[in-house]
Amino acid sequence: MLEFLNYFFYIFHSALVLFNLFGWLFPKFRKLHFFSLIFTFFSWGVMGIWKGFGYCFLTDWHYQVLRNLGESGMPNSYISFLIERFTGWLPNADLVEIMTLVFTILAFVCSVWVNFFMRKKIEK
Repeated sequence: MLEFLNYFFYIFHSALVLFNLFGWLFPKFRKLHFFSLIFTFFSWGVMGIWKGFGYCFLTDWHYQVLRNLGESGMPNSYISFLIERFTGWLPNADLVEIMTLVFTILAFVCSVWVNFFMRKKIEK
């Protein structure tokens, strides 16, 4: 069961990261994308009050599974974890956190644009 959960989190969490970055590009998914980002920011900021800024419950759950599989020493950032896991290189944690925040904010700006401003232009 732990192996299944491990693969599930690799696939689901990675897909969610990609969706959060690029979901605004697909008109059918724009509302879902917007709310996915709101939920992500809620996790990072509001839940982060108690767990630390940038807290992600999916990372927490995946890391619990990995610890039960004998893994240790995982970086705080899931993005850093994925980069290290698939390339063997652990990037600078501060750089990853800054770039993650910057790209997520850019995706949010794009989502707001296509969901609220672009729609108004089309309706006119």
